[in-house]
Amino acid sequence: MFPGKRVRPGRAAGILAAVSPRKGAVMRLDKYLKVSRIIKRRTVANEACDSGRVMLNDKVARASAEVKVGDVIEVAFGTKAVKVRVTSVQETIRKEDTKEMFEYI
Repeated sequence: MFPGKRVRPGRAAGILAAVSPRKGAVMRLDKYLKVSRIIKRRTVANEACDSGRVMLNDKVARASAEVKVGDVIEVAFGTKAVKVRVTSVQETIRKEDTKEMFEYI
């Protein structure tokens, strides 16, 4: 380590937990939409939530709503709506593996 640099205890454990899928994991709705690539950018996801175009379990959801496995998300894109069920919640994931985070309904 570098002299004078302090590392917070438990930091490495937090990184490992963020990479592996967890059963009881929760995540903000706007971040989940971005990580799962349902919406490309988090700011766009945030704006969609604020304008009422995103529903979580049949209720209009705010960007700060918590998403967990089993939740149903519906996003209105103009005249078309996309409805998905959350199958996993992960902080980071490869682009090719994002389809495993949700299933279309």
